[in-house]
Amino acid sequence: MSDWIAILISFLYVFAMLGMAEGLRKRANYEPDFTRKFVHVAVGMWSVGTVLLFQSRWMAIVPPAVFIILNYLSYRRETFRAIESDDKANLGTIYFPIAFCAIILLFWDYPNILVAALMPLTWGDAMAAVLGKAYGHIQYRFLGHTRTVEGSVSMLVFSLLSTWLALWLVPPKLEAWPSFGVALATSLAAAIVEALSPWGLDNLTVPAISGLALYLLLVY
Repeated sequence: MSDWIAILISFLYVFAMLGMAEGLRKRANYEPDFTRKFVHVAVGMWSVGTVLLFQSRWMAIVPPAVFIILNYLSYRRETFRAIESDDKANLGTIYFPIAFCAIILLFWDYPNILVAALMPLTWGDAMAAVLGKAYGHIQYRFLGHTRTVEGSVSMLVFSLLSTWLALWLVPPKLEAWPSFGVALATSLAAAIVEALSPWGLDNLTVPAISGLALYLLLVY
């Protein structure tokens, strides 16, 4: 019964965040680029709720698995306007819940790694996009996609801070300074992969390299 309640709470939370984002888009005139990253961060932070509320990994993947379908339908029909991009080649909103499902399945027995593996995607990627767009002046290109140095630095800094806090605060907790070193190595790998990933694919490649780095540093 507790897992069914957790599923209900998960859907209420995500739809509440979608509603807030839509309100920001319509009433406060925030651009979809911002509201999409708002939802991006909010959903990524639900990894904490996932490890706290769910008892079974198979039940925990139900909400993100459902949103793979819902996000695909929204991508086709623009149901959730607050998370849709004008660039139809960008499938990031579909890749995100796929990555969420994979991280849950792979790292369910390591709650701190589960949360930490999603932090570079949750905070690093989001802040790279927001701050890179707002303040980015030094540009570089890879595979036809433009990045900014300022965005990449933001990716590294926010990945480091959020990954460090996850390893330090989510059970089984690591000591502060050892967890900082692990977070730094993970964040460097994530920042490099994010810079090299074609648009949208970073929602898959960043959690993949983050999870792999954390596993090699802490478990293997």
